Amino acid sequence: MTNDSKIFVGLKSTRKKPAANSEPAGPKCQWDGCDKRGTHRAPVGRDAEGLYLFFCLEHVKEYNKGYNFATGLSDADIARYQREATTGGRPTWGTGVNQATEIPIPSTVRSGSAKTLNDRKNAAQRKAQKTNSPVRKLKVLEAKAFETLGLPQDATPEEIRSRYKERLKMHHPDANQGNRTSEDELRASIEAHKILKLNGFC
Repeated sequence: MTNDSKIFVGLKSTRKKPAANSEPAGPKCQWDGCDKRGTHRAPVGRDAEGLYLFFCLEHVKEYNKGYNFATGLSDADIARYQREATTGGRPTWGTGVNQATEIPIPSTVRSGSAKTLNDRKNAAQRKAQKTNSPVRKLKVLEAKAFETLGLPQDATPEEIRSRYKERLKMHHPDANQGNRTSEDELRASIEAHKILKLNGFC
């Protein structure tokens, strides 16, 4: 079979070859003084939805830089839009915070006002319990210890400590030239103070 046979003669291509310097189809760039093709479209503006201007790539970038999307909006509308844009337009809810019923007292504690409030409540409760609770009857040794130191049974811790120091100085062997009775008084004072300290009186 050769190229000039009857089969190949009827199979010639009917497609036209494209012209070498054909210009691309489409509108001309609408930028003043530009002769390029407007292959990129840009919106005209507000109240002209669906209408576009056609620019070349270089001029569409320039047009978009200076385009004002918020023309005709008030400052309040722009601020509302900016707020809504931060959350993507979705509604948000704040977290509930219970306000403190008491003003916290100044504190050096670093863990915050809750600890300070609790400490103050606990201190107030302890004080109320002390004032409301009936005075317990002293044990025999406790009553004897108060009697030894020469103090009333409702003496404060400061009074107990100061009386104890006085009796130590008074009955010390150096102050009494080794007097045996004074030495016994010293031992009794030390024992009395130890008993009161162990039972929480001082």
